Parts: sequence; structure tokens; C-alpha cells
Amino acid sequence: MKNTFAYKYLIIVPLCIFCVACFKLDSNLFNSRTDITTYLFDAYTDEQDFKLDSSYNIDSVYSFDVFSKTAQETAPTRIKACLIGFKHKLKTDTVILYCHGNKWHMDFYWQRAKLLAHINGKCRYPVLFFDYRGFGLSEGQSSETAMYADTRACLQWLKDQGVVSNRLILYGFSLGSAPATEICSHVTDNPISPSKLILEAPFGSSEIMVKDASRINLPASYFTNLKIDNCEEIKNVSIPLLWTHGTSDMFLNYKTHGEVVYNNKHYGYKTKYLVENAGHDNIPNTMGFDVYLHEIGKFIRMDVK
Repeated sequence: MKNTFAYKYLIIVPLCIFCVACFKLDSNLFNSRTDITTYLFDAYTDEQDFKLDSSYNIDSVYSFDVFSKTAQETAPTRIKACLIGFKHKLKTDTVILYCHGNKWHMDFYWQRAKLLAHINGKCRYPVLFFDYRGFGLSEGQSSETAMYADTRACLQWLKDQGVVSNRLILYGFSLGSAPATEICSHVTDNPISPSKLILEAPFGSSEIMVKDASRINLPASYFTNLKIDNCEEIKNVSIPLLWTHGTSDMFLNYKTHGEVVYNNKHYGYKTKYLVENAGHDNIPNTMGFDVYLHEIGKFIRMDVK
């Protein structure tokens, strides 16, 4: 009897610990920080994936608010956004909307967004990036539905500035691949829709993420309320796709996540760039910044459908 009790104890306790950890998955994916009073951008000295030298500095930076509202809300939520580059170019040139990953706030992703503003030359293409609600100085509480609404609010702002679909590129990194892919999959819900999609280290789905992490074949709904499913959403995407992923990504394995998304795109042009020995967060610096900018710029300039 004692042995039976001990055996059950040894099984149940680790399982409970595991389940408690898994039930925190939603909050871990929205790994935000709100303990800031202003965005520092170039003056930010906390942890970053990489740091650009002074030759990449840009003087033209415009910070502003957009207002986001989900279908269930009666009042809008204030979202913080930043345009890198010249605002007057929004009416005439290609524009990149950047959806960042799950960590902290815009300061952490400043170097990445600033790097994109050097595609085909400094400030050649304006780059808009923003904090999802609950991140940084954006108000409200993070959620999957809110993240999609926040991205569409930025699309509305771009449309109001004169941006049109054939000049709009959507770039999603890590968690940002979810709103980027969802936007491109549901074009009738958008104020304007992008002409090309770039996914860096994308999720496959919350289901795959749970299975990869736990090695247990249980539905993702046991552990998370997230419905992210880029593998399914991409099936409705027909605009050109560039997928890039590190072959040594230990967070979102390129075989079980990015490659499945890529293979599930059945319509329109697609191309991939696998980066040998790159992890989840160091693709640009592993490639080399010049090579990275060249490859992204080449895709943007390509006349493909």
C-alpha cells in the first residue's frame, strides 16, 4: 500500500508542476514590460539581441499614438507606435510594417527596426513598428485578439497617411508572425492589405509549440487559450512570401514550425532563406547585416505575384 501511494505521489506531483507551468503559457508568450516612462531607442542600454554601430543612426524618428478597438470593445485603447524615416515618403514609397516578438517593448526591438530602415539605403523605406497593448507604454491588456486589432489599427493609420496596398510590406518576427500571417489571411477585414509578407522565425501553431515543449500529445487547449495557427492561416495567403529561419533555433524549431508554415503556402510566389547555425534571435547578425539587408531588399524589389 505504501509503495502504491509513493508511486502515485511520484507521478502526480511532477505532473501537477508541469501543468501549472503550462497554464502560464499565455502570460509567458506575452512577455511584456511596462516599467518604463519613455522610450529610449538609441539611448537604451538594457539587453538587446544585437547593437548597431553609429553609422546606422537615424535622425528622423516620429513617435505617436494609434487607437485600437476589438469587436468586443466599446472604447478604443491607446497604442504607442514609431515611424522610422520620413513621413512624407508614406504617400509615394514602399513602407514596412514590423510586428515584433514577445519580449518587453519597442526599445528591445529598436535595433531590428532601425536595421530595416537601411534596406536599399538609409531611410529608403519608412518602417512603422509599435507595441501591442500591454507592452511598454501601450495601454490595455495583451491578448491574441487584441494583438490582431492593434496591427489593424496601424494599417488604418498607414492608410490615412496615403499608403496603398501595393507599396506595403508586412514583416513578422517570432510572435509577430501571428498578426502578420492573420492579417494576410483575412484581407477583407483589413483597412489595407500588404503586397508581400516576410516571416522571420515564425510559429507553426500554439498546438505545435505545446507538443514541442512538453513532448506530450495533448491538445494545446489544455495549456493555453491561444489559437495561433499560422500553419492553417498561411493556406489562405496568396501574396509573395519570404521565410527566413535559423537552423539552430532552439525556441521555434525550423522543421516543426517555419518549414510547415512554408510548405502549407500553396498559392503565389514563395522563397526561403535558411541561416546555418543561427538561433532564434540572431539571424541578422549571423547572416551579416549587409547580406541580411541585401536579401530582404531583393525580395521587396522582386516583381513577383
